[in-house]
Amino acid sequence: MAAVVARMQQCLDRLGPAQHGHRAFLSTYLRTTVAVGEAIGRGVFEDSTWVEAWDVAFADLYFDALDADATAGERVPLPWRLALGAPPDLPPLRHVLLGINAHINYDLPQALLAVIDDRDFADPVVMERRRRDHERIDAVLRARVGAENEELVAQSGVTLLDRVLQPVNHRASGRFLRMARRKVWHNALELQQARLTGPEAYAVRLRELEALSAARIDDLLAPGPVLLRLGINGSGILLPPVR
Repeated sequence: MAAVVARMQQCLDRLGPAQHGHRAFLSTYLRTTVAVGEAIGRGVFEDSTWVEAWDVAFADLYFDALDADATAGERVPLPWRLALGAPPDLPPLRHVLLGINAHINYDLPQALLAVIDDRDFADPVVMERRRRDHERIDAVLRARVGAENEELVAQSGVTLLDRVLQPVNHRASGRFLRMARRKVWHNALELQQARLTGPEAYAVRLRELEALSAARIDDLLAPGPVLLRLGINGSGILLPPVR
């Protein structure tokens, strides 16, 4: 976790003034990662070693997308291509939401598969422990909502309507986080079934996850009050059952 935090800070230090959108998301992600690390240190989770490995795997997927976007040497996943390529003059709140949605919807199920092997998936006791720790992160994130909201307000990156919606959004954040996390868990289970079938089946399902995640980013890029649309459309995406 210390190495992840250090790398995030290095990436943040390299961002120029024109990259304020990238800075808004990465600053939020950095503070959240620090908060997760502190929760690990307090013994909040049942399996701290696993949670730390998972958080590192999760961050690595972000770094991969960031590096690919910077060098144009590798394919950038479509959700990240849209989020990282968003107009720089969008409000900071919009950039944060774009990054959060790309990272949670597309990267988080893959990070779970990176740290849960086939044997663990077949063990109900282990999986229940993993699920509980997965859900405990919601409490860490909810605790950050107020402070992150103040950061965005300080940057004057919210519209009048967004300001009116902030109290509603704050109250709804717990519900949105739980909803998104349940969908991530569902999507990880769907990807695992594909992984058991074979590499080709897994690649097909991952492309579906990429397309659905990108569609959500497109929705957040559309003009209008983004918080209101989130309230209407909810959080997260769901991989449909295999036909």
